[in-house]
Parts: sequence; C-alpha cells; structure tokens
Amino acid sequence: MFRMRLSWAYIWMTIPALGLFMYFHTWPTLHGLMYSFTNWNGFGPFQWIGFSNYAALFKDPQVIHSYLFTFQFAVVTVILVNVLSLIIALALNSKIVLPKTFKALYFMPYVLSTLVVSYIFNYLFSNVEPSVASALHLTNLAQNILGTNWAWVGIVIVACWQGVAFNTILYLAGLQTIPEEVYEASMIDGASPWTNFWKVTFPLIAPFFTINMVLAAKNYLQVFDQIVALTNGGPGTATQSVAFVIYTNGFGGGELAYQSANAAVFLIILILIALLQVRVLQGREVQL
Repeated sequence: MFRMRLSWAYIWMTIPALGLFMYFHTWPTLHGLMYSFTNWNGFGPFQWIGFSNYAALFKDPQVIHSYLFTFQFAVVTVILVNVLSLIIALALNSKIVLPKTFKALYFMPYVLSTLVVSYIFNYLFSNVEPSVASALHLTNLAQNILGTNWAWVGIVIVACWQGVAFNTILYLAGLQTIPEEVYEASMIDGASPWTNFWKVTFPLIAPFFTINMVLAAKNYLQVFDQIVALTNGGPGTATQSVAFVIYTNGFGGGELAYQSANAAVFLIILILIALLQVRVLQGREVQL
C-alpha cells in the first residue's frame, strides 16, 4: 500500500512538469514544424506548399552565409574556450595561484547576463580600445573592431571571456577525481610534465572534456545575444548567425514559415553534431 501511494505521489508530481514541458516546448516545436510546410507570414490564412521552403534554403545566399559564419565562430570559440579553461583549471589545481580565493572570481563572468556583458564590451570596443590605441600610436587598432571585417573576432573575445568560467569549473571537478597515486606512479616511471598530462591527466578527464565540448558547441552554434548587443548582424550581414537570421527574418521580415523550415534544418544539424561529438569523444574516455 505504501509503495502504491508513493508511486501515485511521483506520478502527480511529474504530470504538471510534463504538461508544462509539452505546452511550452514540444507543442511550439511541432507547431513550427507544421508551419514550415506552408507559406504563412505570421498572420492571416496560409496554404500548404510542401517542401518548397526547404528547397529554397539551399539557394538563399543569406542563409548559406549565416551557416558558414556560425560554424566558423563556433569552431574557433569552442577550441579557445576549452584550451583556456583547461589551462586555468590546471593552474588552479596545481595551486600556482590561490584556488580558494580565485575560484569565485573565475566563475563570476558566467553568472553575469550575456546581454549586459556584451553591451559593456560594445562600449569598450567603441570608445576605450580606439582611445588607448591612439594614445599608443597603434594606428591599425585605433578604430572600432566591431565596424570592420574583424567584427567576428570581437564576438569571439566576449564569448570566450564569459564562457571560460563554466568550463573551468567542470575541468576542476574532473582533475580532483584523479588519485594522487596515479601521479606518483607516473613520476616514478620518469614521465615528463607533458607526457604526464597527455598520457595520464587528459585521458582521465576525458569524460569532462566530452561534456565541455558538447555543451560549448551547442551554445556557440546557437549564438544570438552577443551578436544582438555587439554588432546587430553587421557590418552589413557579416556577423549574422543562423539564430539571428531565424529571429529577425522570421518575426520581423514576414518569413515565419520559411524561417521555421530553417529552424527545423538547424535543429537536425545540432542533433547530428552532438551525436557525432559524443560518439567520437567517448572513445577516448578512460575509466580508473
């Protein structure tokens, strides 16, 4: 009787959460997928047009450019964030700096709002950086980087500054799971610091590396907030990501059905990339 009551308690606690998830997540997804097969512009009647929206995506220069920019940005940012966060985690774990004092400081950027951080960096790039460069007679840097062809670099800088914190915490957690006996055995065998890292440390934190890579790729492929606050897709259309194009053209450009098809394709790509990452990276994981 007690088990039956407990089971019903779980069910009644789960149903509201499941209902909210279905209403706010699953239903809009299915609704958008339905509209992707129509010519609906956001209001009024619509007609079913089959796969016409999907076929048009592969001929749209703006959509193709947004995918190229998004993948370029994601690859560069994922690599930089993971390299920097791993270096910081190794430094903190080896007590080169004061870990108890600085762990909170390293994590602060991740707590801040992405839009707030991006607007602050927008001001720095627009006013502070050109002034400092002019004072130092660095003429090549005496301009707002966000207004040049290097605007994507500014977005990468902001994303890395904020994203390193979360990855560092995960790497720290992974490093603390490695027993000291493993390092002692490695030292007895005469392993160099590089060999020690590559043959001992990195294989043992491979599960955490997999998590960081998958989450970072997912986050940066969906980059949106930084672009809105820093460049608004400019200069021209140089920094328009896929998420930015879906939002601006779908809700403000009368292309709701067309961009719903774009969103469906993008969702499939995100799922395939995540599955590929997990499949490849899990092969490198080592269990103690």
